Amino acid sequence: MANLKDIRTRIQSVKSTMQITNAMKMVSAAKLKKAQEAIENMRPYAEKLDEILVSLSSGMDTTEDNPYAQEREEKRVLLVPITSNRGLCGALNSNIIKETQLAFAYWEGKGAHTDILTIGKRAYDILKKTGRVIQNRSDIFDRDVEYDKAMETAQFIMDAFAGKEYDKVILIYNEFRNPAVQYVRREQFLPVQQAEGESKNQTDYIFEPSQKEIVEQLIPKSLKTKFYRTLRDAWASEHGARMTAMHKATDNAKEMVAELTLQYNKARQAVITGEILEIVSGAEALKNQK
Repeated sequence: MANLKDIRTRIQSVKSTMQITNAMKMVSAAKLKKAQEAIENMRPYAEKLDEILVSLSSGMDTTEDNPYAQEREEKRVLLVPITSNRGLCGALNSNIIKETQLAFAYWEGKGAHTDILTIGKRAYDILKKTGRVIQNRSDIFDRDVEYDKAMETAQFIMDAFAGKEYDKVILIYNEFRNPAVQYVRREQFLPVQQAEGESKNQTDYIFEPSQKEIVEQLIPKSLKTKFYRTLRDAWASEHGARMTAMHKATDNAKEMVAELTLQYNKARQAVITGEILEIVSGAEALKNQK
């Protein structure tokens, strides 16, 4: 049986860990509230802009005037996995990395040259081994979702597609549903997709200013909003996953403390019983000598 001192040391160690995990859970819960409000308030706006984006794209006679909707042979593909900078959030980051590796293998198998632009330190640490990471933007998640840095990254991606450096851009991220549920999404960012079942030129619109000017101004803004919404989803997912993971860790620590305390009491009882037996045996030996 383990030494009593060793068991007491383990109990204190587990209790210290439990205090840390409980504190991290509360910090994540506070950050999650702000992140959840941000993504829930932004979704209706982003979804409406997506509708406008699809409507404008489908309403054009050709894609020549829309550099972001041009369908090309997929010779060069850019994957954009979005993870966190920190760990201790369950399988959140590993799921994104696995999905990225699957996508990378798929496009390479089709003969397309595949590059990776990582957002988040966790993705970069693993995926840099592929030798295809062209850029890492972990600085976007330094404090909150840095809007200026997010817009800079979105513009870089859009310029690369419009300049025909890439024929397809895919975002891989966690979609936030609630603190305990996040879904891995592999979403095509560029070229802009037409909604399924929607035919071109369903309605004749009068554009003011011209349709071309609207496309040049509104579609880039819509794409940037979509990109920012994706980052907000990933940010809320991170804090939700971390809060859930720390909650489970705290519960596990409580169970371990209870088990160790029971083990300690049994060991202590065995020591006391042994001491009593020694005293009784000694008394009996003295009695027999007399």
